[in-house]
Amino acid sequence: MNLPAKSEWLIPTGLIALSFIPIVAGTFRVVELGSGAEITPDNARFFEAPLPVVLHIISTVIYCVLGAFQFYPSFRRRKPNWHRVAGWILIPCGLVVALTGLWMTQFNPPVNYPPVNFDGPFLYAIRLLVGSAMALCLCLGFSAILKRDIPHHKSWMMRSYALALGAGTQVFTHIPMFLFPNIQGELARTLCMTAGWAINFTVAEWLISRERRRK
Repeated sequence: MNLPAKSEWLIPTGLIALSFIPIVAGTFRVVELGSGAEITPDNARFFEAPLPVVLHIISTVIYCVLGAFQFYPSFRRRKPNWHRVAGWILIPCGLVVALTGLWMTQFNPPVNYPPVNFDGPFLYAIRLLVGSAMALCLCLGFSAILKRDIPHHKSWMMRSYALALGAGTQVFTHIPMFLFPNIQGELARTLCMTAGWAINFTVAEWLISRERRRK
């Protein structure tokens, strides 16, 4: 991206702002688990196996916040060593995010049906797809950088970050469910969740394509 240096700050700032609400919600969940809060139908599955939940939240915070600065072009050029060191932190964190997400999807199903938050079998399948895709993107990005293939490394890492940031976009895609309670259900929940990941991934693909055309 050919942006003035001052304008480039908008990139990490915007990415961190997008992840702000999920980070706050995740922090609340960690505090809830650590303080022995009352168990309800909505949070019972998290208390059954808290370790992957805590690992998922902590890794997500690190991945989303630290990863945002990897997309700050002039900073990356001025501090190449910082970019490399951050990458060695981000790839393991990203894998933990993806793998714990898959674990929770598979082993922490809703305790009752219909579930409190309307999670159903279609959303279950999509979560497995997204978690697997994120892990694959990270592995391909790591493989590319080992080969010094910078363009493909950048593309795969951008895709991975876009999927990880899906929870931030899902805050907005869920607005119709809150505005129109009569549409709440498994279908609406699945569409709202899927839209968050799809929007982010589409934007990432658009940026990757634009970069290729520019070069």
